[in-house]
Amino acid sequence: MRIDIVSVVPDLLISPFGASIMQRAQDKGLVEVHLHNLRNWATDNYKSVDDYQYGGGAGMVMMCEPIEKCFEELMAERHYDQIIYLTPDGSVFNQKMANKLSLQGNLLMLCGHYKGVDQRIRDTYITLEISIGDYVLSGGEIAAAVVSDAIIRLIPGVLNDETSALEDSFQDGLLAPPVYTRPAEWNGLKVPEVLLSGNFKKIEQWRHEQAIQQTQKRRPDLL
Repeated sequence: MRIDIVSVVPDLLISPFGASIMQRAQDKGLVEVHLHNLRNWATDNYKSVDDYQYGGGAGMVMMCEPIEKCFEELMAERHYDQIIYLTPDGSVFNQKMANKLSLQGNLLMLCGHYKGVDQRIRDTYITLEISIGDYVLSGGEIAAAVVSDAIIRLIPGVLNDETSALEDSFQDGLLAPPVYTRPAEWNGLKVPEVLLSGNFKKIEQWRHEQAIQQTQKRRPDLL
């Protein structure tokens, strides 16, 4: 998979992709992540990528020309399965969407900034608009990192145990059950006996029941 991320401040994305699972995925050659500074496609000497909005009002708007030049150059080199715009008014990101996107080959992401992007860019190029929640961030960079992380960890070979991602919260519409590790007793609190039994059929049944209970208690809207 290849992910291209276009941003006004791409330095914000260096750290999320430069450590841990995201770095290892790139080192293994399972994913390529390329960060692009939109100002490199600015059309004036000031490297401007935003301007005042028509009709007045507070906040600047990302201009069409730099984005067009950037997109056209990247699209001339490869086909993108989805061109994604990270924006508060997009579809709320979830595990089902992550699963679907993890099967794609090339993704192009545009990080929103300022007051947003000129609507004509959205109408012309964007195929999918994503929000990571009902709140507003200073820009789409953090959202792009969140979406990319959720996608990349699903690619076979990225996680050491490939079944791990399949047992995450939301994969089956439920929250994950409680988990425990050594010691078997800590401060008078014991690990549930079933997890020490070695009976994997009973353990799976217990985990499923616990997942239902957790979901009923914390996220009944998922049931």
